[in-house]
Order: sequence, then C-alpha cells, then structure tokens
Amino acid sequence: MKIFKIAFICTLAIGLLVVAALAAGDAARGKILFNDPKLANGTAGVSCNSCHPGGKGLENAGGRADLAKIINACIVKTNKGKALDPKSADMADLSAYIKSLKGK
Repeated sequence: MKIFKIAFICTLAIGLLVVAALAAGDAARGKILFNDPKLANGTAGVSCNSCHPGGKGLENAGGRADLAKIINACIVKTNKGKALDPKSADMADLSAYIKSLKGK
C-alpha cells in the first residue's frame, strides 16, 4: 500500500510539473511568432519585430499583469490582426518570449 501511495504522489508531481511547463509557454516559439507578420491573421504586413527590433523597448514589459492585453492591442491596431485568446498557446509563447527579454 505504501508503494502505491508513493507512486501516486510521484505521478501527481510529474503531472503538475508538465502542466506548469506548458502554461509557462515556449520562448523559442514565441520569438518565431514575434517575427511573423501574419500572426493572428495580421494584414498590415508588419510583425512585432517591425516596431520592436530584437525586442527593444520590451525589456521590462514581461512583468506587467496586463501583458496579454498589451500584446493584443498591438496585434489589433498595428498588425491589423485578430486578438489572441489570452489563454491560448500562442499568447503563452509570445508572453514567454517577451519575459525572456528582461535584462537584455
């Protein structure tokens, strides 16, 4: 019985780690999206990188509570795209990339 409890706890812990890792987003994929002018079906022909080359000016944005709202404002107004779902993988990845810019 003790072995089953230990196995259950280990399985639960691994599951939580996987969920946390997925929720954090993939900064490498976020960088690709950051450079994609067609992000969120954008029609303006510009990417995030067009206004923020190499993430310039966003070094402190990663700590903002309203980061998803700011990202969507740029997508809609500048890129002429559709706002991303704040809970989507694309938003998590873009946020992870912007957070990775801190200190650069």
